[in-house]
Amino acid sequence: MDPFLKSLALFLVLFNPFLMSIYLLDLIQELSFRTFLQVLVRASCISGVVFLLFAWGGEAIFTDILQVEFASFLIFGGLVIFLIAMQMLFIGSDAIKRMRGGNPEHISGSIAMPFMIGPGTISASVLAGSTLSYPMAAGSIVLSLFLTIIMLAVLKYAFDIIKVRNASLLERYIDITGRAGALLTGTIGVQMIIQGVRHLS
Repeated sequence: MDPFLKSLALFLVLFNPFLMSIYLLDLIQELSFRTFLQVLVRASCISGVVFLLFAWGGEAIFTDILQVEFASFLIFGGLVIFLIAMQMLFIGSDAIKRMRGGNPEHISGSIAMPFMIGPGTISASVLAGSTLSYPMAAGSIVLSLFLTIIMLAVLKYAFDIIKVRNASLLERYIDITGRAGALLTGTIGVQMIIQGVRHLS
């Protein structure tokens, strides 16, 4: 596969707009389409700046600037993902809502971290920067964020239509999908921890 397409596919898999829509369910329910889109664009801009920085600096940002091993980031990031998944599994979407609050301007930051900016996406940024030229790496990052915004906007539009007609069925689907997604997310978190431990040994 072409390295650019491979990098783009990796970012889209990590962002997973369908699973992210479950995590952002309360915002999808409460915000208007325009406000939701504005919040999403702000969160994507925040995330994009971080990804572009890591694509440019690579692992040297950890070893030379932060003076920590990248494995430490993987372990801590895996723990964060695991804890979020546990809350989603046992409490539901209310657990995610507790992590955010305030006006939409402030919500954008809490969407970016930890839902978009995480150990997986930062690792993908480092990988993109090491395997592609910087313009190509930046292009894959920007395009993946743009496609994620489009897909989440479409899901928001579909939700607004379906909610009116089949509210009870939709709520049941969301509950099942959210808890199943939490199992996958928790597994990814554990895998990140294992990779970090292996990197240290």
